[in-house]
Amino acid sequence: MVYITRIERFNAAHKLWVAEWTEEKNHEVFGKCSNKNWHGHNYNLHVTIKGVPDPVTGFVMDVKKLSIIIREQVVDHLDHSNLNLDVPFIPKGLQPTTENLVILIWQQLESALADYPCKLHCIKLWETDTIYAEYYGE
Repeated sequence: MVYITRIERFNAAHKLWVAEWTEEKNHEVFGKCSNKNWHGHNYNLHVTIKGVPDPVTGFVMDVKKLSIIIREQVVDHLDHSNLNLDVPFIPKGLQPTTENLVILIWQQLESALADYPCKLHCIKLWETDTIYAEYYGE
């Protein structure tokens, strides 16, 4: 089994906020992420697929095609968006945390890759240089 990772990037804004809480409670729990005027991140998305290399091409999957799928299914929706308001696959009211985003990105890509001989292995989303979440479909 071979694992190959494609890295894409996008920029997006969000706010972590629970409407039923006070401003103080939101700030206590979410810190700067509760800024009422939103805040943004430069995200790095790592999509890892797995499979057996094709005997003719040597590819698990053509990474150019993988990039197109990632862009169409994920990046085009997320890039320069407000994650709380603009993205159709993020349910209204769901906190747009990195943890929730990796699950939603997995769901977007899993069905888009169904016709290919590879399988989605891992979604890793870097929110900052020091924080990332990863998801294996579990």
